[in-house]
Amino acid sequence: MDTPSTVLDSAFWISASIILLLLVLSAFFSGSETALTAASRGKLRSQADKGSRGAQRALNVTDDTERLIGSVLLGNNLVNILAASLATAMFTRAFGESGVAVATLVMTLLVLVFAEVLPKTYAISNAEKAAARVAPIIAVLVTVLAPFVSAVRLLVRGVLQLFGVKIDPNSNVLAVREEIAGALQLGHSEGVVEKEDRDRILGALDLSERAVDEIMLHRSKIEMIDAANDPHAILEQCLNSPYTRLPLFRDEPENIIGVVHAKDLLREMYTKIGGPEGDAAALRDFQISGVAKPPYFIPETTTLDDQMRQFLRQRAHFALVVDEYGSLQGLITLEDILEEIVGEITDEFDTATETPVEKTADGNFLVDGAMTIRDLNRATEWTLPDDEANTVAGLVIHEAQMIPTIGQVFSFHGFRFEVTDRAGNRVTGIKIRPLL
Repeated sequence: MDTPSTVLDSAFWISASIILLLLVLSAFFSGSETALTAASRGKLRSQADKGSRGAQRALNVTDDTERLIGSVLLGNNLVNILAASLATAMFTRAFGESGVAVATLVMTLLVLVFAEVLPKTYAISNAEKAAARVAPIIAVLVTVLAPFVSAVRLLVRGVLQLFGVKIDPNSNVLAVREEIAGALQLGHSEGVVEKEDRDRILGALDLSERAVDEIMLHRSKIEMIDAANDPHAILEQCLNSPYTRLPLFRDEPENIIGVVHAKDLLREMYTKIGGPEGDAAALRDFQISGVAKPPYFIPETTTLDDQMRQFLRQRAHFALVVDEYGSLQGLITLEDILEEIVGEITDEFDTATETPVEKTADGNFLVDGAMTIRDLNRATEWTLPDDEANTVAGLVIHEAQMIPTIGQVFSFHGFRFEVTDRAGNRVTGIKIRPLL
């Protein structure tokens, strides 16, 4: 064993200085990795739009996450292994064979505290700020180590393919929509985001994933005007109707020849009778088709997002939904789509309806069979699936594989469903209770 004077020679201090420098580099790599992966791309984009070059470089660096991680890990492991090797040689020279154990203990402590926990804790607490600062240096590192990282990526993918694992180089680790939805759900569970705010944002995000046939008013509930009716009867129907626009049909409901706007009808009738001093008898030869606007038909597979854009582009509010054979399926309005975002919209002309979900004293929920599963989930915080059916009644029929009768009970998806009312082949009332 060397004497103390021999141990503490210039070589010892040079080695110690190099180890200290390597620990600083290790801390830089560890903190950079955490900062760049934990930083919010949304916040970085906002800072970049305000002129932050560091934020813009951070965005550029994180575009290829696999390449970034590979470069940082390569640099981090390189300095850690080199520091451990130098420490082992230095402590072995000082303490002999026991120097290996001393080097392992000392380096583990130093790397854990100063090269891992400390920089990563800071990086997590100041992710965007740290990412903007380290991005220029990391960008140079990624460029320099690109050939080595590419070789490692090929090797890794080759090994994974041997085990049947395929990697899509263009796939994102987490879709933006899913990230936003997850953040909203987390914020709501922690009490930071209100339920109404969460539902509005999620509703807007879901517009591109849902088709018009999921929310349209079914044809069985559409109020129409028969072109063969007497003009006075048509006027009375429009005045008593809560709707501003009514489809006009001739001979049969499937033959839609136009859409009548109440304001156009009243204006034309007022002109027909000759003003306030006119004669209502002049309406006898009034032709309703003369004030009807051409019907606007859309396929039932149109997404809500696309249809809303079409409404805004065409300055329209009303569309008739048809299937692939051209048969009328229902109608949809701009208000229906907006309600998927902001919730139910009512005014003084809407007919009073009972609450679609009513909770009884025994813990059951009385639900209208025509209520959509999405609306039920929103009202109750449930997660009933809506992949196979749009309405609650449709879900019961799908799961039961039959049209149930009053009093029949079914259990699926963690709930008990009891049919309480039925009109013809339609299930109109259902009692639901969560199973414990």
